[in-house]
Amino acid sequence: MKSNYNLITITGATASGKTQVAVALANILNSEIISADSRQIYKNMDIGTGKDISEYTIDGKKIPYHLIDIVNAGEKYNVFEFKKDFIKAYNEIINKNKIPILCGGTGLYIDAILKNYNLIYTPVNPELRKQLEVLDILELEKILKTYKSLHNRSDLDTTKRAIRAIEIENFYQNNQQLPHDNLNINSLIVGILFEREERRNRITQRLKFRLENGLIEEVENLLKMKISSENIEYYGLEYKFVSWYLSGKISYQELFSQLNTAIHQFSKRQMTWFRKMENDGHKIHWIDGNLPIKEKINKILEIF
Repeated sequence: MKSNYNLITITGATASGKTQVAVALANILNSEIISADSRQIYKNMDIGTGKDISEYTIDGKKIPYHLIDIVNAGEKYNVFEFKKDFIKAYNEIINKNKIPILCGGTGLYIDAILKNYNLIYTPVNPELRKQLEVLDILELEKILKTYKSLHNRSDLDTTKRAIRAIEIENFYQNNQQLPHDNLNINSLIVGILFEREERRNRITQRLKFRLENGLIEEVENLLKMKISSENIEYYGLEYKFVSWYLSGKISYQELFSQLNTAIHQFSKRQMTWFRKMENDGHKIHWIDGNLPIKEKINKILEIF
């Protein structure tokens, strides 16, 4: 094994089976996993986020994981907080003489670590928000484009997210940033890849399973916890569309077809993000998702 890597990153588009690979690898290396999923941090949000805790047990052994179930549903969490929490978990694992495994598909979170984003806390700007709240999503998009290229369009999922994204970019532009965190990452990056049509089939089948096995009830429970529909929409596509269904805005058939299409579009954006990572100089070692798990692990160990 090469000793110059101090992190292994397992990534890929949604429904690519990243967790299974990360858990099997952690079992072999006696390691621990840090989640890079922007939604699995939330408690009581399990089905819609794909948080299958049972996957972290292999051969009767529980693989330690970090940054899952750390924030109450209804609260907000961002890349600044993620990087801070990542550093804490990373140092804990390194101090045990283990190699941390970063696993997830949130490109922004992964980028923040691999590129060591220089992040500062961004306070609320009431005056700016007041100016932006009267605008529609297309007008907000135009403003956001003046600050940055929109490779990842998740900032435009809702007007609330778009306003916050503009608020952050405006703050960064007008404030001198703090020195970089003392984080020197050299990561092996592994991507789990399925061909486009198979990736689409996996997404559709997974959505059917989730809708038939508790996703709607999960969103109902969140509403019972007095989390507003607007806040629920903030937590991603599944929560947005199911909340629309529960409020009578769309039928069940519309829920399935529109959500299915939206997740496919999200998967396409993820792949665009990974190509951008490669263009930026990050080498992603792509592994065929159809390979048996043992072969996937062997391929990773050969590279590592």
